[in-house]
Amino acid sequence: MKPARQPVDGVLLLNKPVGITSNAALQKAKWLLNAKKAGHTGTLDPFADGLLPLCFGEATKFSAFLLDADKRYRAVLRLGVTTTTGDPEGDVLDTREVAVSCDDITAMLPRFMGEIEQIPPMHSALKHQGRPLYEYARAGIEIERPPRKVTIRALVMIECAPPRVVLEVQCTAGTYIRTLAQDIGAALGCGAHLTALTRIGSGGFKLEEAHTLAELETLDPSQRAALLQPADCLVAHLPALQLDEADTTALCQGRSVAYPAPHAGLVRLYTTANRFLGLAQADAGHLVPRRLIATQQA
Repeated sequence: MKPARQPVDGVLLLNKPVGITSNAALQKAKWLLNAKKAGHTGTLDPFADGLLPLCFGEATKFSAFLLDADKRYRAVLRLGVTTTTGDPEGDVLDTREVAVSCDDITAMLPRFMGEIEQIPPMHSALKHQGRPLYEYARAGIEIERPPRKVTIRALVMIECAPPRVVLEVQCTAGTYIRTLAQDIGAALGCGAHLTALTRIGSGGFKLEEAHTLAELETLDPSQRAALLQPADCLVAHLPALQLDEADTTALCQGRSVAYPAPHAGLVRLYTTANRFLGLAQADAGHLVPRRLIATQQA
């Protein structure tokens, strides 16, 4: 019998393995930590692996900041073969001769840098009339998808041995690397699909910091808990403010307090004992509570 649940709050950097869904990885980690509340910060397809930050307890309140953060990937492309899904899980649609050189690929990549438009793939979790697109795709139904703007901040070829090409991509949230691979293949005139995808970065976190499920299974409960990073690591990019006791009490009660500093926008809040309280909006000389952790945590 598992022991009674104790509050589990924090962020676990997980190295998701190939072959399971992000939700399955989350549920396994949640069980291992004996946590009550959990969520992840951006889905990885079953065929993909790599960094999957998981939020537990109070940290889930701030998961959107990492969900919206830039991501970095290592993508392996197979030129000359297109599939129904743009990845190895789909059926082969077409096979063509690959008559491009590494110089050809290098010269073409800048076309995909900066702000570009992508048409989301049918095999995705985007919703249409309340149902994910992949359900329509499995039923053989094609739904018209408007293009979306995403930004590719870096696109570097790190290996080239056609038909195999390895790219490193830094991009905004919501970018489909499968679609990028397909579009690159189309631009080269031979088609392409992803054969492997690894997320190597999310926001300020790196894959090198992550832990595997197999590693977690070898640890005792206290060792697993020690791997959790504090909830405020998700908002470390925001300015920090230390509050006195009176302002701490007021904000925790939902009241605004005076804030004479010129900064406007979200700020991190801490008590005089340097315990994280949550976030407030600084505006017009006041701090207004926006997202606070549970009072007993403060």
